[in-house]
Amino acid sequence: MHDKVSKLIRRRLSGNTRKKNDPTRAGVMISGWGNYGKTASVCSAGAVFEKQWLELHSHLNPQALPGTRDLHAPVVYVSTPVTATPKSLCTSILGFFRAPTRKSATLPELVRQVADSLYDHGVKALILDDISRLRMHRADDQDVLDLMRALMSLDVTLILTGVNISGIGLLREAKWNKKTRQWEMPPLESTRIHGLEVTQTEHRFELIEIDRFRYTTPKQIAAFVNHLKGIEKHLRLMNATQGMLTGGGMPEYLMRRTGGVIGLLGRLLEDGAQEAMDSGKEMIDESLLDEIVLRRDEPEQPPDEPVIPAAPRTAVKKATQAKRPRNTVFDDPGPAARAGA
Repeated sequence: MHDKVSKLIRRRLSGNTRKKNDPTRAGVMISGWGNYGKTASVCSAGAVFEKQWLELHSHLNPQALPGTRDLHAPVVYVSTPVTATPKSLCTSILGFFRAPTRKSATLPELVRQVADSLYDHGVKALILDDISRLRMHRADDQDVLDLMRALMSLDVTLILTGVNISGIGLLREAKWNKKTRQWEMPPLESTRIHGLEVTQTEHRFELIEIDRFRYTTPKQIAAFVNHLKGIEKHLRLMNATQGMLTGGGMPEYLMRRTGGVIGLLGRLLEDGAQEAMDSGKEMIDESLLDEIVLRRDEPEQPPDEPVIPAAPRTAVKKATQAKRPRNTVFDDPGPAARAGA
């Protein structure tokens, strides 16, 4: 999955940086659920491109002005603001460059400042993370999407990452075709009436979906085991053995614990390595990983029932207290009556 993302980004950046006359640069969308490694894969691919680009140009921006050569930044990473607006997105991009902004600045002024900053710093790739924060039922979010499309005409490759991009309206409600193994975009209702197809976004981006590891076919099993081999090679535990993560039933155990989600797998092994060092065991096995809480701690027995106080009584009748009988020990009843009196 990581290689698939890297290959797509490398191909797109390689093609876009060679274009001269095309006014719009095609972009990339990386979609996937949480902890699937979207941001890590995109940033890793961006770092590789930036290193190659800097080495190609001797770490100098060929279009930089005197005094700004040390501000060369081929790749820019920005997180999409919560409840984004065109102004807040511009401010976030300018914040990457530590560029001062005025609160009274208008949107055209901010857009022009963003365009100047992208050009002056020689930016070739703009990564916008958490793009799934946009909701197309909000007018501001629709304006943000329009702004993103405008940025694609600034000789910059736009790379968007988010959760369920195909289902939030950026590309319309897409459906996965199992036969072609591609996302298909159904026609809009307006197409039947006007005969026009709105392709402003979907034809400018290539969508790739990151999945979790599977453990069904031999090819899927081999991919998961190869990933574990790479992790095992980088573990520095004193009692580590070859096949510690790939031998016996350990692959099946790790798949069962994490469901093939790469983020959960990394967290489990990181905590396991830390526990192995703290305990002096200096190796990872199933008994050690059983003690690691991954998502939530399952209690060994049902938790105690909460103590619910009784509802206060609205009317309480006071019990009538029986009057204490008078003590007659010291009473003088007088002389006894004589018989026949």
